[in-house]
Amino acid sequence: MDLLCLGLNHKTAPVEVRERFAVGTTKLGDAAHELLSLHGITESVVISTCNRTEFYLAAENSADALEALESHLATRQLPGDSTDHFYRKHKAEAARHLCRVVSGIDSMMLGETEIFGQVKQAYQAAHTANTTGGLLNRLFQKSFSVGKKVRTETSIQTGSTSVGNVAVDLAEKIFGHLKNSEVMIIGAGEMARVTAQSLVSRGARSIFVTNRSYDRATRLASDMGGSAVRFDDWQSALERVDVVISSTGSPHAIVKRDSVENVRRARKFRPLFLIDIAVPRDIDPAVGEIEEVYLYDIDTLEQLAEEARDRRRKQIEECEQIIETELAKLKLPGL
Repeated sequence: MDLLCLGLNHKTAPVEVRERFAVGTTKLGDAAHELLSLHGITESVVISTCNRTEFYLAAENSADALEALESHLATRQLPGDSTDHFYRKHKAEAARHLCRVVSGIDSMMLGETEIFGQVKQAYQAAHTANTTGGLLNRLFQKSFSVGKKVRTETSIQTGSTSVGNVAVDLAEKIFGHLKNSEVMIIGAGEMARVTAQSLVSRGARSIFVTNRSYDRATRLASDMGGSAVRFDDWQSALERVDVVISSTGSPHAIVKRDSVENVRRARKFRPLFLIDIAVPRDIDPAVGEIEEVYLYDIDTLEQLAEEARDRRRKQIEECEQIIETELAKLKLPGL
């Protein structure tokens, strides 16, 4: 019996590709059951989050199973070839990858805890749908014990290492907490999305999205449970928000000093946190000279994130060692 994993994630595919292969939480069991009808596949688990979709299979012949699965997925591809976005992992490599996913060291936000529950939910859905057997049952149970061990014996969850999360940490230090704060996103790119998601996870109440393409603003706002604002009206929203994340492709500054000066009185001079993650910069540096305004650009945030990554690299090495040690104890056919 062979073990294999076919997947794509935030590192290999943009969101417009990932969303084509996403599976809703309530459909994970059905999706896993559907795979058993494909040639050679005897066990299956489907994991799907905003950052990844992965298919774990047990099969008599991995080459035949992989070919059948790729043909099955071909109808969801975008115009052109999506094949390059997928990674294919076999036997021990697939087991190692699953343990890294569950441990949070393959995540966009290193050490995140949410993925552990998401994988458990996916496995439970497959188990309930009777699509798992001896190989995948033991593998997934082992991955959960590895994930717990990693979080108990290392500090992988401590500290933020992404630009977006460093920005959110800074915002929390300024406001004390982000509960009930209001956020405006200028632009609808992936970095803005990730930063906004982190803000929401820390308690942000309202998200406003503005973009030159109102349709894109509407889509992102819908994903975030927020509201779209037409690009010509974003300055009016500036009166009420606490945090602004700007990430457009504009060749020149969009947010200028007078834009903020004009709403200071209406804002009652409340603190305003500006995160400029665009290159070229969206926010005129002069905005940061205003007394109650805190402005950070991509270089400053990246420097802080890199310092955090340096501290975490040692922790990653310890996590990898735990995974290798635990997998060595798992004597399974197919590994």
